[in-house]
Amino acid sequence: MKSTTIRRPAAVTGIAIASVALLAGCGTTSAPSGGGESVEELGDYEGSVSILAWPGYVEDGSNDPEVDWVSDFEDDTGCQVTSQTYGTSDEALSLMKSGEYDVVAASGDATLRMIAGGDVAPLNTDLIPNYDGIYDFLKEQSWNSVDGEVYGVPHGYGANLLMYNTDVFSEAPTSWDVVFDDASANAGKITAYDSPIYIADAAMYLMAHEPDLGIENPYALDEDQLAAAVELLKEQRANIGEYWSDYLKSIQSFETGSIVAGTTWQVIKNSVPEGTPVDVTLPEEGVTGWSDNWMVGSDAASPNCAYAWLDYIASPEANAEATEYFGEAPSNDAACEFRSEGQCELYHAGDEDYASQIWYWSTPIAECLDGRTDVECTDYAAWTTAWQEIKG
Repeated sequence: MKSTTIRRPAAVTGIAIASVALLAGCGTTSAPSGGGESVEELGDYEGSVSILAWPGYVEDGSNDPEVDWVSDFEDDTGCQVTSQTYGTSDEALSLMKSGEYDVVAASGDATLRMIAGGDVAPLNTDLIPNYDGIYDFLKEQSWNSVDGEVYGVPHGYGANLLMYNTDVFSEAPTSWDVVFDDASANAGKITAYDSPIYIADAAMYLMAHEPDLGIENPYALDEDQLAAAVELLKEQRANIGEYWSDYLKSIQSFETGSIVAGTTWQVIKNSVPEGTPVDVTLPEEGVTGWSDNWMVGSDAASPNCAYAWLDYIASPEANAEATEYFGEAPSNDAACEFRSEGQCELYHAGDEDYASQIWYWSTPIAECLDGRTDVECTDYAAWTTAWQEIKG
């Protein structure tokens, strides 16, 4: 049964954080050191701010007159917002290279590459009062901070869950084995997320089922560990009905029954028509997921308005409205006071135990994210090549 109805932007049709192919010259092979310095104090607002973001993150009423959290910001600060949406992390990286944007909302599979490329600046969180209200488990993590410098203000987060057809599975699957080792039982009806970052899902599964591989972090794979994950995904390939990146196509596939199990987002489950025999679960191996962050461009023409936006969008009211509209958990602890009834429970907002089971997207780099120093890990370029090999 459909749990709730989530309003979502028309543009969300292309929301899929689709395959984030590595841009030429943008590979991150070692720990990024970042560039520039954080500002010490703010000055007068410049009168405008340019924002680059996922669809649905910067709504001013033009897509839906009832959905507008930008106008209040403009009225309060005098900073007029211009915004540009993007469809993939790949595209976001390219656009940030132009230096035309003051602010970007980036996922963890892009943040380290932006930091390494000098596209974003470290933040002085003392100048962002609402930063204090953000859940601690999202702050100063490997995907938004480097060498003690904070680069990102967490916005929303979510899990890549297992969705399954309840007519096919009378009980909720407890393991991802239904899409890996046991996928042949539903050959041609398994789905997987279409991106090199999905390799981490296979690595996470192997962490639990092949401990001798020594995987400690699914985004920190040496050559042997990557080879094992690739082999598992090649075996899975024979049972895949489709790789999904289109939001609506994923919904349709589960609605028609052409797909019976695979990765999904909670908001997709909520959007499946009522009566469709599907449900979602968080398997025993855990899940991958995302934690998006607001970052300031290193060449921001309007740094004062940029900081004002970061503080505003992290406020309980704005964070509540934006993340509910998109379909994810908020990052501000007080945001639940402003979300619709049951919304925070639906997305497990602030549930640290639930959040601890999520391996948030991080950019694979040669300097192993799990702390190993006796081996070199594979970077995102290697993952991209491997993904192309997997799909054939």
